[in-house]
Amino acid sequence: MSLKERFLRYVAIDTGSSEESGQHPSTPVQWELAKLLERELKEMGAANVRLSDTCYVYAEIPANAPEQPVIGLIAHMDTAPAVPTGPVHARCIVYQGGDIVLESGAVMRPGEYPSLNRHVGQELIVTDGTTLLGGDDKAGIAEIMELAKRLIDHPEIPHGKVCIAFTPDEEIGEGADDFDVEGFGADFAYTVDGSMLGEVECETFNAASARVTVTGFNIHPGAAKNRMRNAAKIAMEFAGMLPPAEVPEHTEGREGFYHLCGIKGDESRAELVYIIRDHDRAIFEARKQRMVQTADYLNSVWGEGTVMLEMRDSYYNMKQEVDKHPHVMQRALDAMRACRVEPTVAPVRGGTDGARLSFMGLPCPNLSAGVYNGHGFMEYVSLPEMEKMVEVLEELVRLPARPTRCTFDPPSAGRPRS
Repeated sequence: MSLKERFLRYVAIDTGSSEESGQHPSTPVQWELAKLLERELKEMGAANVRLSDTCYVYAEIPANAPEQPVIGLIAHMDTAPAVPTGPVHARCIVYQGGDIVLESGAVMRPGEYPSLNRHVGQELIVTDGTTLLGGDDKAGIAEIMELAKRLIDHPEIPHGKVCIAFTPDEEIGEGADDFDVEGFGADFAYTVDGSMLGEVECETFNAASARVTVTGFNIHPGAAKNRMRNAAKIAMEFAGMLPPAEVPEHTEGREGFYHLCGIKGDESRAELVYIIRDHDRAIFEARKQRMVQTADYLNSVWGEGTVMLEMRDSYYNMKQEVDKHPHVMQRALDAMRACRVEPTVAPVRGGTDGARLSFMGLPCPNLSAGVYNGHGFMEYVSLPEMEKMVEVLEELVRLPARPTRCTFDPPSAGRPRS
């Protein structure tokens, strides 16, 4: 099975996660891919293959060069639920430049998606325009599986023990909830969950989620004077009291934001769903405090209990943990350069499983996977970039350990992530 065939096989399985179910995994469909990966790993001869009762797939490639460190490679199985996640009808094209017309009639234009300009002449895999593709992160899964097969089939490639894990529910911030760090057994790891070839990321947002529930009082509008308390309008007041320029569509780099990602309601009850993001921990905490102050103010105006705010931290900036282990980043940079890929170090405008795992004792930067325009109908992957990433991963596990000092200074630009 080729890398391309693997990827097409995986994206055909709808693995959309859900923030509403309250279960883990959040959707039963994720089990289908997990069981397939478990079966494929056993068939190719991987060691210690196991599927946990919470849908985590683990496996190992035993060392043939025991002096090497134990390196982990991780990718997530779920796809983002913001748009339809299936059924996915992928299409392979050789991009010749210009617009790409999807089967739905939607058009991907280089003027709107400038990443296309770097892929002229390459084979791309796109959607039909009615669902996302699922390259985030089935590209990472396919690349790790292809590497595993290569290492097993070619024992002449010297490497230490390689630990593999595929996680559920990363897209809803729960991918590390039941991750067995001790059982995984790696000295350090990398998530393969990035975009443009060459990205090596060790800095994420600090992240929280928030739910604002407004309880109103409804009455016939003809008799509403001084009596109605319109929950929908109070919810709008809450949204209007947050800084209008501090939203995703007006920020970049290390600029944080409040993102209203869901709203519903009527006069009696309304609900707002937010995510809160900032690379700076102190500013992040101030953003959360502003949410509290806004709720307190509206309760003082409309009556105690009108506005209820629930907040939960999702993950923190991995940089403070990864910086304690500079050889982990250096190894990734060396592997990229050995494969003639110039690495780009930049903060992620989002997060990965690696952010939480780094605080659980497993330093875990993020690597590119060749995925573009994730979480939407215009998602696509570059097959040549995926193939190159398999080379990079091979070099990553076969390089000698280099506990050298990391001297990079991440630039201010950042990549969009969930």
